Amino acid sequence: MCPYVSPAKKRAAVSLLVLLSTEKEDIPNKRQRIWTKAWLQDHDVLSHDNLLRELRLSSPEDYKSYLRMPEEGFDHLLSLITPYIKKEDTCMRRAITPEQRLTATLRYLATGRALQDMKFTTGISAQALGHIIPETCSAIIQCLQHDYMKFPSTTEEWLQIAESFAKTWHFPNCGGAIDGKHIRITAPPNSGSYYFNYKGFFSIVLLAVVNAQYEFLYVDIGKNGRVSDGRVIDQSSFYHKLRQNQLNLPSNSETFRGLNFAFVADDAFALHEHVLKPYPIKNLSFEKKIFNYRLSRARRVVENAFGILANRFRVLHTAINLRLDKIDVVVYACCVLHNFLRKQHGGTYLPTQAVDTEDLETGEIVPGDWRSYPAVLTNLQIGVPRNITCNAKDNRENYLRFFNGDGAVEWQNSRIV
Repeated sequence: MCPYVSPAKKRAAVSLLVLLSTEKEDIPNKRQRIWTKAWLQDHDVLSHDNLLRELRLSSPEDYKSYLRMPEEGFDHLLSLITPYIKKEDTCMRRAITPEQRLTATLRYLATGRALQDMKFTTGISAQALGHIIPETCSAIIQCLQHDYMKFPSTTEEWLQIAESFAKTWHFPNCGGAIDGKHIRITAPPNSGSYYFNYKGFFSIVLLAVVNAQYEFLYVDIGKNGRVSDGRVIDQSSFYHKLRQNQLNLPSNSETFRGLNFAFVADDAFALHEHVLKPYPIKNLSFEKKIFNYRLSRARRVVENAFGILANRFRVLHTAINLRLDKIDVVVYACCVLHNFLRKQHGGTYLPTQAVDTEDLETGEIVPGDWRSYPAVLTNLQIGVPRNITCNAKDNRENYLRFFNGDGAVEWQNSRIV
């Protein structure tokens, strides 16, 4: 006689049999989790590493074009940052080498290609590149900024910069040329129109002070593109220290002819006792035209610095698609690398034809090579007129009299039409 089995137990037994019978059939269809794609594990063979080795041996110019620096510059940079980016091998896989990390980063800065695209040439996954590139840029900044982007902190350092401006551009007592550009970005998540600028795209602002040799002395990155351009400089640490007299600028007793030590800027910035800008173009007298011309000559260094920067690091031609803090690091690294290459390899990085030149005999300005490419960095909007202090007005008038008097140069009148 069979023992009694309740209907509930029968249903449980049937369910168990069905589960056991189908378990083996489900295994082949179950999606397997993988550590990484097989071909990415062979990046030593399938990446651009072999191409770069061949270019080193047979075509140094192509090597320089590929990474935007000569091989000796690459080797020097690699030796500096290796301790900061070197990773240890694990039992799961070999670490990506410092050389591979640096070449991937430099290629990204040189081209601005999407990470999903770059994985096919670097042999590194897009997810890994999203970590490697900002990390390597941070290491570049950490290793180079002290020697290659040191903001002056003493009166003597400011006077050295002014001497270079006076010798090269016939503009005395100048601590640098100020300008700003909009850097195009993709809209950050949930940001609305916060980064949407007056030109109709999303951006952050790069504000810079440049010396007479086209080198960045100071950069401020990250202000949202929607902010009025006049407020960009107001919110910078540079302008805060300038207003608080914390820059250790030379006093009038230390400057040439007792004129205020000053920075040159365009119409986007407010006139200040230490910031000179052009006179409005409406109803200009001949003397004011002379002042504007002399100021524009000195200002040309910052225009050329931005032009060379964007031409060499074409990530600035794109809408950078990274997290905002990573974008700041990438742009800052481009500026530091610009200075590094300018100082270490100036003849090849910045040849004469690369920047604007002026024929003092004819007055003709020969545009630099960078001007033959479409402009990609948008200018700041001309600022709204503000209340100007008497000291600021007097300072500009003093320079106007100087450039039309004792400070005149023999060829300046022929430049005015």
